[in-house]
Amino acid sequence: MPSLLHLDSGANRSGESIGRQLTALFADTWRSVHGPADYRYRDLVTDPVPPLDTAYCSLGRRLERNGLVPAAEVDALTESPAEEREWALTRPLIADLLAADTVLIGAPMYNYSISAALKAWIDRVSFPGAFTHPDTGTGLLAGTRVVVISTRGGAYGPGTPLEACDFQNPYLRAYFGRQGVAAENIHFVNAEMTMAGLVPHLADFRPLAANSLAAARSEVTSLAAAR
Repeated sequence: MPSLLHLDSGANRSGESIGRQLTALFADTWRSVHGPADYRYRDLVTDPVPPLDTAYCSLGRRLERNGLVPAAEVDALTESPAEEREWALTRPLIADLLAADTVLIGAPMYNYSISAALKAWIDRVSFPGAFTHPDTGTGLLAGTRVVVISTRGGAYGPGTPLEACDFQNPYLRAYFGRQGVAAENIHFVNAEMTMAGLVPHLADFRPLAANSLAAARSEVTSLAAAR
């Protein structure tokens, strides 16, 4: 049965959030096609992932010294209550990611990159060996599809003056690629100039913003409906 892990990471949780509107459109479309049974949602702002600490690092380094081990065996390698707590926070997040056929990420651009809330999730699930089969060494995310819905106040697409300032999509592409997600399974939907309707000096770009949003909605619907 197809499964969807839906993550929102934008600080604006109001109905004005274009990013949350688009991720909701994806999730609603996906559930209308596949059913609601295997849908999991986490708001990384209201339910934040705790930042890493020394115990997480100590446990991770111990695993690296011992070679890759199955997640079920990590508990036996913990050496303190702090390490047990860190693994208890980490294990379910990794399990959710591994169980998902599609990972939907709402990722607004903040200061040319991703939000701190999303980065905290990435840091924690990136536990040594989490996405590698301990016996074969093959990647466990090879068949996973990742859909990133990115909203930007300006324009950062190819050929724009700020193209080189987009450290968001290239970072996420590189990250998930290194975790074993196939390049053809990583999709980006970008809604640009989202501030044009609010900021007076961007008023001339409102038609561009409207076209970008319409294209994003169409692409979101298409990706969500794909089987």
